[in-house]
Amino acid sequence: MGAPVPEQGRGARNGGDLVVETLEALGAKTVFGIPGQHALGLFDAMGRGNLHFVSSRIENNSAFAADGYSRATGEVGVLFLSTGPGALTSLAGLQEAYATGVPMVVVASQIPLEGLGARRKGMLHQLDDQKASAANVTKSQRLIQHASGIPSAIQDAWTEAISSPQGPVWLEIPQNVLLDPIMVPPVEDALAEAADNPPRIELVREAVKWLESAERPAIIAGGGTRRGKAEKSLLSIAEKLRAPVICTPGGNGAFPWNHELSLQAWIEDRYMTDVLEDADVLVVIGSSLGEVTSNYFTFEPRGRIIQIDAEPRVLESNRPGLGIRADAGQALAALDEALQSGRTTSPDWHGATPEVLVKESLAKVRARLESQDLAKELKFMADIREAVPADMQTFWDMTIAAYWGWSCWDARQGQFHSAQGAGGLGFAFPGAIGAAVGLETTGRPGRVLAVSGDGSSMYSIAELATAKQHNVPVTWLIVDDGGYGILREYMVGAFGKATATELARPDFVRLAESFGVPAARVAPEDVGDALKAGFAADGPNVVVVETLLKMFSPTHLDR
Repeated sequence: MGAPVPEQGRGARNGGDLVVETLEALGAKTVFGIPGQHALGLFDAMGRGNLHFVSSRIENNSAFAADGYSRATGEVGVLFLSTGPGALTSLAGLQEAYATGVPMVVVASQIPLEGLGARRKGMLHQLDDQKASAANVTKSQRLIQHASGIPSAIQDAWTEAISSPQGPVWLEIPQNVLLDPIMVPPVEDALAEAADNPPRIELVREAVKWLESAERPAIIAGGGTRRGKAEKSLLSIAEKLRAPVICTPGGNGAFPWNHELSLQAWIEDRYMTDVLEDADVLVVIGSSLGEVTSNYFTFEPRGRIIQIDAEPRVLESNRPGLGIRADAGQALAALDEALQSGRTTSPDWHGATPEVLVKESLAKVRARLESQDLAKELKFMADIREAVPADMQTFWDMTIAAYWGWSCWDARQGQFHSAQGAGGLGFAFPGAIGAAVGLETTGRPGRVLAVSGDGSSMYSIAELATAKQHNVPVTWLIVDDGGYGILREYMVGAFGKATATELARPDFVRLAESFGVPAARVAPEDVGDALKAGFAADGPNVVVVETLLKMFSPTHLDR
C-alpha cells in the first residue's frame, strides 16, 4: 500500500508544500492531473495553497489539457502525476507537447526512497526506472531526493521548459519526500528566465547576402515561427523581400491569410510544391521540412535553403542548407534589422511578380479542388469557419476535418491547434478544456472549439465528466463517419478495401446528455447554426454530425 502518512506530518508543512509554493512563486495558476497514493502529499499541499486544480479522468488527457492551457495562454502548463501506471499513461500526451515545443513542468510522484535503485521490493506501482520511461517525450528528467532541493529543481525545470526549444520537463519526487515534515521555510520568491538563443552574427550576414541577391525568394513558416512570436518580423521581412509565404500546419496563423504574398497553408498541394522548388533562396523557419511540409518527401528544391530552428537536431535533417540555430523570434528580428528597407532589384518569377504568382497559384489550387467531387467538404469547412468567431481558438484531432483544416483554415485573430506534432488521437477535447480553463483564468474570452472524429473522440470521451464538473466553456464538434475515416480512405486507395477501420460507437448525443452535457445531432448543412447556438450557451456542449467526408486527392502521388 506504500508508505503511510506519518502522524507527525498531519497539519505540518511538507515537501508537497514546497512544490506548491514554488510553482505559485513562478506564476503558476492552474494544475492538471489525477490524484494517486504516492502523490497525496502534493494534493494535500494544494489544499493550503492557491493553485486551481482541474482533475481529468485519464492521465493522457491531463497531459493534453496542460498542453492546451499552455498553447492558449502562452504560460507554462503544469501537470501532477501519480507513480507507475499514472505516470506511464501520460506519455502519449507528453509526446505531442515535446514534438510541438510546448513548455510544461511535469511533477510525478515516486515510490519511497528505500525502494529506488536496483532492488525489487514489490512496492505498489514500482518501476525499474520511471524517469527513463519519460526520456523520449521530455526535454530532461530529474529525481529529487531531498525536500530542500525541491524549490531549486522546480525553478530550474521551469527555466528549461521556457527556453527555446521549449518543451515539457519531468520531475519526480518520492512519496516520503513529499510527506515528511520539513524545516525549509516557505518559498517567498522564485525566478525563471528563458535562456537566450540568438543567431550567430556571421550567419545572419550570410543569410542577408543570399536574400538581397535573390531573384525568387520564398518563405516557409513552421510552428517555430509561432512559438518564437516571430509573426511581426516575418511580415516585415516578407514585405521587404516581396517573398511569397506559406504556412505549415504548425505555422498556421503565422502570416496574414489574405495578404497579397500569402500562399496560405496549402503545403500539401503540388502547385505550391512547384513554387517552393522554383525559389532560388528558400527561408525555412521552425520546420524540419518533414513529411507533410515536403509534400511527403517529394519536394526537390533547386535553390539554396536558409533554415532557422531553435532545435539543432532539426537543422539540415532533411535538406542541406545554411542552418541557423536560434529562437525564431530572435533570428527573424535580427534578419529584419539587417535587411535593407527595400530591395534594389525587383523579384522576378520568370516574368511574373510575386503577387501575381501568389494569386495564380491559389487560383490553380481552387480549380483543382473544384474539379473533384468535394462540394460537400468545401461547404462544410466554410460553414464551420463562418460560424467560429474571428478570435476563437480551435483544437483539432487527427481526423479528416482537421486534415482539411491544415490546408484551408484561416485562423484570423484566433489560433489553430492540432495534434500534428506527434499525430496521436484524442488531443482536441482535453486540449480545448485546458485552453478554455486557461483563457478564463487570464481574463480572456474562454469559449473554445474542439473538433474530433468518432474514433478519436472515444479516446477522450471520459472528459465530458471533467468539462461538466468544471463547467468548462467548450463546444465539441464530433464528425461521426462510423470508423477511422482517414485510415479507411488510405486503405481503400492502397489496397482496394479497408480492414479493421469500422467502429461500433455510442449514441454520442445520449452519452453526452448522460453526463449532463447538452448535445445536438444535426445534418452537415446545419453545422454552422448548431455551432453558433453552442457558442452562445453556458458551459460545455456537443454537436454531432453524421457524415462521411472525403479528402482532396493527394498530389504527391501525381509524380
